[in-house]
Amino acid sequence: MDFNWTPEEQAFRQRLKDFLGATLPEDWERFSQHGPASPALTRYAETFCGKLAQEDLLTPHWPKEIGGQGLDPWHQTVLAEEMWIAGEPRGGQYMNVNWIGPTLIKYGTPEQQARYLPPITEGRALWCQGFSEPGSGSDLASLRTRAVLEGDHYRVNGQKIWTSYAGLADTCFLLCRTSEDRKRGISILLVPMDTPGITVRQIPSLIGEGDIHEVFFDDMLVPKGALFGDEGQAWEIIAYSLVNERLGIPRYSLARSALDRAVALLKEQGRWSREAVKIEAAHCAALCEAARTASYAIVTKRAAGEQIGAESSSARFATVMAERRVAEFVVEYLPKALADAHPYLKMHHQRGIVAGIAAGAAEIQLNIIASDVLKLPREPR
Repeated sequence: MDFNWTPEEQAFRQRLKDFLGATLPEDWERFSQHGPASPALTRYAETFCGKLAQEDLLTPHWPKEIGGQGLDPWHQTVLAEEMWIAGEPRGGQYMNVNWIGPTLIKYGTPEQQARYLPPITEGRALWCQGFSEPGSGSDLASLRTRAVLEGDHYRVNGQKIWTSYAGLADTCFLLCRTSEDRKRGISILLVPMDTPGITVRQIPSLIGEGDIHEVFFDDMLVPKGALFGDEGQAWEIIAYSLVNERLGIPRYSLARSALDRAVALLKEQGRWSREAVKIEAAHCAALCEAARTASYAIVTKRAAGEQIGAESSSARFATVMAERRVAEFVVEYLPKALADAHPYLKMHHQRGIVAGIAAGAAEIQLNIIASDVLKLPREPR
């Protein structure tokens, strides 16, 4: 496979670098270390994404008729890589351009698209995804939050947990049960977060400010028009959106950037001569390159219009391995770098903690690889 960048793609990457250099504040790295869901970064992200939109750099890979530039998946990859290397100044809005928007484009009604797409393309929307529940975790098929159709409204009762951005989000992409069928009984509702009956409680965490929450739905009523897709179609829609999400988060680029900084710091400190340090750094670099190559192989399929399936889990797990190894390298050889003196490495470490959870737990990815890629038999239940 040839992964050389075209002159156009190289120019696009340089344009992004120039934009980031001219736009991000001087204290960006220290400012951003508190995480993409912090109130301060969320406010900044709205300003930043607005500027991206003005430069046609927020959704350039979307169709032109939807507010994009019609660029190919490689440009999307370049965009995502540069944003993550910079510490993701789009904050929670990275979800919008990677999978919320494309999923709305594919499955949304004209009314839903008219309501929800313009705020995304203008850089002023923040979504959260109501997936995990207590006792369910990554096993979405076991979710219990229930939506009952009563006339022209759904009545929703249940609870979600580990919900990123819920405290500041405008809209929730909510999975709920509409029948008893394990998979075909799950549906999706697009729910404004100011709907009466919603209670959000922040969960204190080590990974940043305001990152995760509990969300409670108590006799919440939403109109029938909030149904996204058909009743029971959630499994198909989520499979489509998660492929977009996994490939739209190139954490390997952030991991490699953090590794390069760590190596540079070790050299400055005169601690690079040890053979064990060099060998471990080489292992980290190899894992970052393996994750990048696995992701690029799938982008190649997408650019060719081929269907992407479970192999996206392989690329996702390779990225998890790279993130974890780099984080462990920093802890082992530069423990003091996790203090405020080196906010970029501290930021990467915090993001690395959740690398094996976001977009589906690492263990779930391994199960998908085993069953759908390697075709291994499932363990008896």
